[in-house]
Amino acid sequence: MDNFWLIVSSAILAGFGIVSIPLLPLKIKAFSNFLFVLLVAITTSIPAINALLGNTTDILLPGSAFFGEIPIRIDALSAWFILIINLTCINGAFYGIGYMKPYSEQKANLSLHWTLFLVFQTSMLWVCMLQHSLAFLIAWEIMSLSSLFLVIFEHEKKETLKAGINYMVQMHIGVAFLTVAFIGVYFSQGSFDFNAIADYFGTNYNAWLFLLFFIGFGIKAGFIPLHSWLPHAHPAAPSHISGVMSGVIVKLGIYGIIRVALMLKSELTLIGELLLIISILTGLFGILNASVHRDFKKMLAYCTIENIGIIGAGIGLFLIGAGFNNSMLMVIGLSGALLHTLNHSLFKSLLFFSVGSVYKQTHTRDMEKLGGLIHQMPQTAGLFLIGSVAIGGLPPLNGFISEFLIYIGFLEGINTIGISHSTLMILSLASLAFIGGLSLLTFTKTFGTIFLGNPRQELHIQPSEVSLWMRAPQYFIVAIMLSIGLFPQFYFSVTLQLIQSVLPASSQINFQDFNPMLSLMGNVGKYSMLFLVLLVFIYFFRNYFVKRHPIQKTETWGCGYVAPNVQMQYSGKSFSKSLGKLMGIVVNEKKKYIEIEAGEIFPQTRSHNSHFVDFFENSIVDKVTKWLLKFLNYFQFIQNGKVQMYVIYGIFFILMVFFGTLFNLI
Repeated sequence: MDNFWLIVSSAILAGFGIVSIPLLPLKIKAFSNFLFVLLVAITTSIPAINALLGNTTDILLPGSAFFGEIPIRIDALSAWFILIINLTCINGAFYGIGYMKPYSEQKANLSLHWTLFLVFQTSMLWVCMLQHSLAFLIAWEIMSLSSLFLVIFEHEKKETLKAGINYMVQMHIGVAFLTVAFIGVYFSQGSFDFNAIADYFGTNYNAWLFLLFFIGFGIKAGFIPLHSWLPHAHPAAPSHISGVMSGVIVKLGIYGIIRVALMLKSELTLIGELLLIISILTGLFGILNASVHRDFKKMLAYCTIENIGIIGAGIGLFLIGAGFNNSMLMVIGLSGALLHTLNHSLFKSLLFFSVGSVYKQTHTRDMEKLGGLIHQMPQTAGLFLIGSVAIGGLPPLNGFISEFLIYIGFLEGINTIGISHSTLMILSLASLAFIGGLSLLTFTKTFGTIFLGNPRQELHIQPSEVSLWMRAPQYFIVAIMLSIGLFPQFYFSVTLQLIQSVLPASSQINFQDFNPMLSLMGNVGKYSMLFLVLLVFIYFFRNYFVKRHPIQKTETWGCGYVAPNVQMQYSGKSFSKSLGKLMGIVVNEKKKYIEIEAGEIFPQTRSHNSHFVDFFENSIVDKVTKWLLKFLNYFQFIQNGKVQMYVIYGIFFILMVFFGTLFNLI
């Protein structure tokens, strides 16, 4: 079937699903949503795969005299993100079938939820396909609004509603910046087509327009200090929505930044270095906050910020390489960014689904109340451990591959560009290593606190393993993650073809020079395979001998102490307390506790309560908000509830219009 008719079919299927899901019986709403999501994914993935193979789609829809024709283009870059969207949405819809069963009494709420899930997927796909500024903004707005209502599914909770309002406000601030950028291009070039952006960059100073686009897209992506919606929205949303939002919606901010970055004509080095600095700071800020938080969904939200920083570092390397006409740095940086976009969508959705299973069985997001869940939920524990290894960038999983490429990019930059720029590369390389180390600390803390040890509190319901509906998509994700880790040369070759297709200067690059990199990726896959085989061999070898001997369970030796207590275990707070104190400038802790003085021999009973607050939100956003509210309070006298005053306001307005018209002022 022709690509055009496949796209038309996807729109018809989405429309039919949106209309029919509310009319279907409650028992089949979730499965019907999954079916429509799958069909839309198939009909849009075929053109995307064709685009990756070189058969791009370029359709012009008729428009008006003002709008002009509306282009629908699926090039290799759009295709890459379309496939990521579809893969993540399929898994999220399937996982949601099991996750949303406890809410079966909320019939109207569920109808709206599953309808909006399909709207959400479709709008994200059209964001990637539309290359007309106004049409793009409409799709972008539908995407934001549909995701807002998905986030506030439990709208009866005050914190959920607050998170939704916060998300809505920040998304519209982003839309405002994008609108200003697109209008600026229109008044300069007289066209809403995305090609006009490249024309603008060819004749004007690039940095200011890119800054507008970066703020607009960066709010969605979660770069600091534009990130503050993430730690509120992800914990508030149902876990399958958190997985899709973290796996996909933030990546559409990345899509927009890459799309604009490919059109830049000048100031490439300046923009690239600034983007690299912001990205490294984003990564550091995200992982530092993740390491100290005890709400496991908020912790994962900050990990999303960290990984956005890693992706942004790859884009920064690409722009710096373009500025120095260094094709190796350009291709490696962009390949690393694209691969990490895919990898993060996989292991982050896996992690959100895993902790969603924990939340469903325990009804708490506070890891300090958990412990020992590996005995009741062994498969969930294994899946979370796999996701933790992947996000830590360890072989043989996929996170290692993309981070390895970015490390190579930094080394390439150190070896080939000037010393002043090399200093930035060296510092960035060290920072990325530090981020990786803190990531391992964060997930060691999280996995140990939730799944190991003994239960820290008595739960109302005894946890058990979740249903196959919730485990199956997680195993599917693990399979894809392993394929990337074991066969990285295939995925790297796909990104090479993608870059060759979309990079304006690709004709000046000899892509045969990257054959050694392909061989290196192949060797990485071989050694990862050997490592995996060794792990499997050790596991079965150990089990074979352990089963031949009776297993005795006794108390852990406590250095002679014979009255252990579950409260003596390491908690999430105690695990990261030293780091939290060391980095107290960035990770602000609010606590109600009086420290014991060194000379206080007989301390009195104390109570302790603490939580960590976001540095930017606490130091900037909250203060600006308080100042704004204080300023607006001065005008409260206008809304005084007196009908007479409102009549006077109306008369005053009419007189203003009358005299303004009389004297040709309006």
